[in-house]
Amino acid sequence: MFNIFGSLQREIDRLVEDFAPPFATGRGLVDVKTRMDLADTEDGLELTVELPGLEEKDVDVAVSDGLLTVSGEKKFESEKKDKNYHFVERSYGSFSRSIELPPGVTTDQIKATMSHGVLKVIIPTPARPEPKKIEVKAAK
Repeated sequence: MFNIFGSLQREIDRLVEDFAPPFATGRGLVDVKTRMDLADTEDGLELTVELPGLEEKDVDVAVSDGLLTVSGEKKFESEKKDKNYHFVERSYGSFSRSIELPPGVTTDQIKATMSHGVLKVIIPTPARPEPKKIEVKAAK
């Protein structure tokens, strides 16, 4: 359903996330990774994104120029700032992932739900145009 560029984009995103070093801030390392699965279902495409520790209010889902983008921010928990950490392994910071939508998707029918840190986005399968027979007439 997706063209080769959508697949290539996902692989590049994955490589960058897997191999790009996290960068340091005054609060620890920023290395927010968003793991995504995309599957064909009866209802259309189902995008599942793991976002542990986040709630609905922390996540944005938007569609623009044929791309569906999931973004948000996992904020450092301010009540812990007065502690002396020995190490910090939890990730904090902003994230953004995009996928290319197949042509013909009706964007107002896309639905997103979130439960227990897992975002599910249902992208309805676009209706396939029916073949149309063109009548051939005699030229005058």
